[in-house]
Amino acid sequence: MKVLVTGGAGYIGSHVVRQLGEAGHQIVVYDNLSTGHGWAVLAGELVVGELADRARLDALFAAHRFEAVLHFAAHIVVPESVSDPLKYYRNNTANTLGLIETCHRHQVNRFVFSSTAAVYGMPDTGQVSEGDPLLPINPYGASKMMSERMLMDYAAASQLRHVILRYFNVAGAALDGRIGQATPEATHLIKVACETALGKRPKMMVFGSDYPTPDGTCVRDYIHVEDLARAHVDALAYLAAGGGSTVLNCGYGHGYSVREIIDRVQAVSGVPFVAEEVGRRAGDPPLLIAESNKIRQVLGWSPRHDDIDLIIRTALDWERTLGEK
Repeated sequence: MKVLVTGGAGYIGSHVVRQLGEAGHQIVVYDNLSTGHGWAVLAGELVVGELADRARLDALFAAHRFEAVLHFAAHIVVPESVSDPLKYYRNNTANTLGLIETCHRHQVNRFVFSSTAAVYGMPDTGQVSEGDPLLPINPYGASKMMSERMLMDYAAASQLRHVILRYFNVAGAALDGRIGQATPEATHLIKVACETALGKRPKMMVFGSDYPTPDGTCVRDYIHVEDLARAHVDALAYLAAGGGSTVLNCGYGHGYSVREIIDRVQAVSGVPFVAEEVGRRAGDPPLLIAESNKIRQVLGWSPRHDDIDLIIRTALDWERTLGEK
């Protein structure tokens, strides 16, 4: 299909673009390169532009006659969303509204949306399913929840069909080392730990060691970026085959604590680095794991890289070569 990928020069988007290209799709990437990189776009055509530029977006749709949209472009840093919430509602919510309106004008009726487990907030149980209440506790999660609701409401009133993918903790890099996470000052645990192991940081912080978990630190579900990318390709195929609108968790269904991740990074890297324990961060749920049966049933998706050491090893290999980029 002819597809538009917003934010396709970013970490997750670039892995999806590569897999879409390998699957034979025709791709246009639309990205302002604020956190993405042109060298990360390994398939299709890159158009540099702002999602808020409605006129340019309209012209792009008119020129290419897209059959589907995959929407990644968003701000994703939770603490920043708390200090600057309007930035998140403007980009993540208002710009998504503009994109949906553009799809409406040009009769593009297939939409894959990049969402997040942050929409669940602080769930009562550690493992969450797609039908659990959405109670986000920060503007980032709220901005994504609002976008989900807009898609659902518009789909109910139109021909649009969507797949909303709620990511859990994405980590790792391409197995061949060509692309990976290159966002400056990233806050993702595995990337931070790998940077510390390689001397890019003098130490790292462990935020909270008194949670009601087996070792007192937060537990999260980590998914390899290549498995997550394949979920998007599968979602597009599902929509192309006539599949109905759906919401799917993207995770493996089991988790690792912060201490377990640090121990594994030290073991895989062979470097004993400093991890300083400090107080809790506001809004961190103790346990957040995906109930992932639905994505397996609906898309026929199954993980190929459910190996925490592999995830860490690809992240470390990427960090070693990132300076060359």
